[in-house]
Amino acid sequence: MKRIFLGVLLFTAVSALSFGRVIIRGESHTPFGTFTIEASDKPVTVAGEELKCYLISYKNSPLQVKVLIDKEKKCKNYVVVSDDLSVMYTCNGMYFGVNKLGKKYAEAGLGTSEEKLDRLDYFHQKVIRQGDAAEFDAISLIASYFPELIK
Repeated sequence: MKRIFLGVLLFTAVSALSFGRVIIRGESHTPFGTFTIEASDKPVTVAGEELKCYLISYKNSPLQVKVLIDKEKKCKNYVVVSDDLSVMYTCNGMYFGVNKLGKKYAEAGLGTSEEKLDRLDYFHQKVIRQGDAAEFDAISLIASYFPELIK
């Protein structure tokens, strides 16, 4: 009986890992409503590098957002890509905040027009948090703050 139970438990665990899995749910405090963050099974290749990818969806909006994580020497770049707008959040150990896409990402075809960028909120998000942000904390902050950047 124990073997059957352990076998079923192992099968369930492997099955859950093979599909996109929900990592975090939270409230965006915007008209977009509740957000859901899922880990993507498919990494995205940018400039020859495979980047880990997370998907953010919102309850009250059809908006789908990809967050690509690019680890560099002293920082992590969180490249946020949607149909409407693409930006980059940077965590460099001193602060976590928004930036325009770097040249590397724009040349890889991830850039979008800045017409839909709300400049006032962009400058309010230059420093969201002091210090380092753990990966899941950073993605949760992105899910909460990113909708405010879209006009």
